[in-house]
Amino acid sequence: MSEFNKENEENNVVQQSASAITKVNPNGIVARVILAFLTTAGIFYINIMPAIINGLKEGLNFSNQQAGFVSSANLYGAAIGALTAVFLIKKINWRSWSYVLLVTLIIIDVCCIFIEKPLSMVIIRAIHGLTGGLLVGIGFAIISRTLQADKTFGYLLFIQWGLGGLGIMYLPGLVPEYGTTALFVSMITFTAITLLMVPFLPDYNIKQKSKTAQEKASETAVKKGSNIGSFIRSPLMQNLLAIFLFQAANMGLFAYMISLGKSEGLTIEFMSQSLAIASWIALIGAFLVIMIGTKYGRALPLTFGIVLTALCSWLLHFSMNEQVYLIANIIIGITWAFVLPYLFGICSELDREGQMAALGGFASKMGLASGPMVAALIFGSDTLGEDNYGLIINIAVVGLIISAVVVFKPASLLDNKK
Repeated sequence: MSEFNKENEENNVVQQSASAITKVNPNGIVARVILAFLTTAGIFYINIMPAIINGLKEGLNFSNQQAGFVSSANLYGAAIGALTAVFLIKKINWRSWSYVLLVTLIIIDVCCIFIEKPLSMVIIRAIHGLTGGLLVGIGFAIISRTLQADKTFGYLLFIQWGLGGLGIMYLPGLVPEYGTTALFVSMITFTAITLLMVPFLPDYNIKQKSKTAQEKASETAVKKGSNIGSFIRSPLMQNLLAIFLFQAANMGLFAYMISLGKSEGLTIEFMSQSLAIASWIALIGAFLVIMIGTKYGRALPLTFGIVLTALCSWLLHFSMNEQVYLIANIIIGITWAFVLPYLFGICSELDREGQMAALGGFASKMGLASGPMVAALIFGSDTLGEDNYGLIINIAVVGLIISAVVVFKPASLLDNKK
């Protein structure tokens, strides 16, 4: 009997020590940084995509098409994972799932160090994407439970673009010496650091909030007026298409940015530094959105931003000129970070119940995955050849222009409602 009591006391001590970890302020800077790491861990590879594509080609002798299929599998998996998280988040213990998903990501990245076959890499990276997408969905859900969630998203942007710039700057230079191990070790390290941070987060339990009179009136209007529902549905679908096209066009180019420069005779040192600088300066785009908001509406900033992105993408035809390559990538980075908040903002404004807006993230990841996939298919065509980057640039430009045309109507409708 005494042994039984002693065992219970030992279990209590273990539980108390586990709960003795000091939790950070749920809405403080440290919590926002940890949440940014948690959300970034699942998709860190997106921000170093050029380094990964180049690393697979240099370290494992993958072709452009094979490397593109690997990145697309990763991103399609992430899209499915993020969509799945929408339906799971209210039914699961987010902390326990985060631990499991983070450990799973580490195991998968360790396995990738020893994989040399393209098909095996495609399959394992698709599983990685699914796991990471679930983690991203959980991270976004927890961020939404913080006060002033926009600030947390700001930290998320800094973590993604800031550390992504570091990865692009140093990883391509490490691949010739250490192979693809350098790529996967960097992702393992980031995930492991995040895993150590999670215990310090508070629980972020869901609090039931009573609906305001305005919210109730809005719901009643939607139920009574079918014309309002159709008014919302059509522009929302147009905006989702614009998000898909914008992300697909940008990532289709971005994923092969190092390969494009190498085909034009640029050095890996110059390109790594250029893309890193572009990634850091791109944060100006997010600041511009914060500063001007909807002062000039949405249609004008969106049209200007997307058309400028298309123009600078077209200038990449002249990448043999170092200045053109650098300036074009810097401006594309700024406009990328400038346009996306407006596109996601339209989703939120047009969705009265807040459910369909989650599809904006799904459309974004589907676009990010489809861009490299289309490029990979083009590179694999016998008639077009392995190095036809000009066609990839032209397709991206067309996609961006169509995106600007498609988003103009929903943006104008919101501007006219002001």
